[in-house]
Amino acid sequence: MLDKAIGGYFELELPPGGPGPYPGAFKFQSARAAFCALLRAGRPRRVWVPRYICDAMLAPLKVVGIAVEFYTLEEDFSVAADLQLQADEWLLYVNYFGLCSLQQQRLLQRFNPAQVVFDHAQAFFTPPLDCLATIYSPRKFFGLPDGGLMVTRLPGVEPAEVDEGALLRATHLLKRLAGTPESGYADYQNAERSLEDVEPKRMSVLTERLFTSIDYAAVKEKRNENFRFLHHALAGSNTLSLDLDLVDGPLCYPMLPTTSVSHASLAKQRIFVARYWPDVMARTCPGDRERLFCERLLPLSCDQRYGKSDLLNVINTVKGAL
Repeated sequence: MLDKAIGGYFELELPPGGPGPYPGAFKFQSARAAFCALLRAGRPRRVWVPRYICDAMLAPLKVVGIAVEFYTLEEDFSVAADLQLQADEWLLYVNYFGLCSLQQQRLLQRFNPAQVVFDHAQAFFTPPLDCLATIYSPRKFFGLPDGGLMVTRLPGVEPAEVDEGALLRATHLLKRLAGTPESGYADYQNAERSLEDVEPKRMSVLTERLFTSIDYAAVKEKRNENFRFLHHALAGSNTLSLDLDLVDGPLCYPMLPTTSVSHASLAKQRIFVARYWPDVMARTCPGDRERLFCERLLPLSCDQRYGKSDLLNVINTVKGAL
């Protein structure tokens, strides 16, 4: 190993790195790559996945050649009661918005935990459960170029090759820091496209260093505070039943109004709201609950970047659009 370099120009200045959360997790370039590694190691005959899911998590199944079966969700995001698992099948369940811990506990009582995979892409602060695997996507919660975590006791999942594409995926982060989200949006889209390759690689050195520099306790506290502030103002217009006792570092404030609100009209006022997920439309029918979520859900930002004045702008804009 080469000696540590002394002198010369400085690198990006970051707070001291710590162990980060989930120190026993395997670190990948993305959550979908982690899922791909899990599928290759476990080789189930079939995986049951919710119809309400991003196509990104379906790509590894196609690459590995695992059969997919879709299941429906109940109103509270529980798995449909008629689903049965065979011994050589797995169940993939998404902890939606980080608010579905009770549903997860029920699943572990209902099915063999060794057949259950939890997708925590939207639930970074929910600890891994005693199941086959728990998969995380930290870049959905923090300013990171890429990255995925997986906690599993299944052997043979850690890749040897290290991802080296983080620098190319960091442009949008720097442009938003130095300018506006609009200026870096094309770079963000390019970064997302670069992660479509699900071949498993280990998390890049840059992403891992950034990842260990985050104040996780402060982030979680701010998200909780912002979620409650939005809920206090918007609960009367939200048809989703949300239990504030379960809020613990949520992804967003999920609002399901009785009428659709134009995402484009919100964007014109510089309030950018994701759509989870356009892919769902192709595997649902009019009247399906999953299609309703896709068409009408407003996942409002409640993350650590915003204070009460920002949230009041969101509240007033959304109320004005209803």
